[in-house]
Amino acid sequence: MADYVNEGDGKVAVVTGACRGMGLAISDKLASMGYRIVMTDILEDEVKAASDGLNAKGYDTVGLKLDVGDEESRSSFRQRVGATDFDRIAVLVNNAGISPKQPDTRKSAKPSEMALDEWNWVMDVNITGPFRMSQICLPPMRKAGWGRIVNISSRGGRSPANVAGVHYVVTKTGILGLTRSFAKEVAPEGITVNSVCPGRITGAMSDGSPPELIESLKSTIPVNRYGEPEDIANLVGFLASRGAGFITGAIHDINGGSLMI
Repeated sequence: MADYVNEGDGKVAVVTGACRGMGLAISDKLASMGYRIVMTDILEDEVKAASDGLNAKGYDTVGLKLDVGDEESRSSFRQRVGATDFDRIAVLVNNAGISPKQPDTRKSAKPSEMALDEWNWVMDVNITGPFRMSQICLPPMRKAGWGRIVNISSRGGRSPANVAGVHYVVTKTGILGLTRSFAKEVAPEGITVNSVCPGRITGAMSDGSPPELIESLKSTIPVNRYGEPEDIANLVGFLASRGAGFITGAIHDINGGSLMI
């Protein structure tokens, strides 16, 4: 994958769920392309530390607290990011997401037993969050006549999931429809909207899983490994580049071949 150095050219990229894992790798990748990165996460101290780490590499980032599942937090984003950064937003990566598990099994509750509060929580973060952040960040893209939105979905949104709950599967499937709907609306304005569907990736959602489960899941992946956050970041970097201008409303599977089985 090319480095796309200087693609950013003073523009701003917003990455949600940016303090670790895929979000941090995506922030690193986009920063290497010349974007100023607004890294957001509900974990304020961690996202600021992550931002400091990237700045130590010579990049230009800022870490801000943002709860994408809370409307007050979302609505105040423009004010907190500042007029200058907001007006230069050219890329939005909707990466933040949750997949609650039961502590004893590391699996989600059965659909028939899931609590409504848990269902609503996942809906707010995983689907309403990207929906509202897209609405909030579109105006500066429209003004500039150029923009990129990348929505992180999941292999669980493409086929039945063994571990993730019904709420996660429904939201990650919904992200695909959200992507197509926004893509169709804004395509004539020079803005592309795409979705990325990672398979099993090392990180917070896989850490802590029983070793036998990890090995069992690995056996279903033809390349015989979990993906790394950098694998996803490389794809997102391409979709955010000028070279991806003819790709919109698309689903990009990146799972080591597991979906073809």
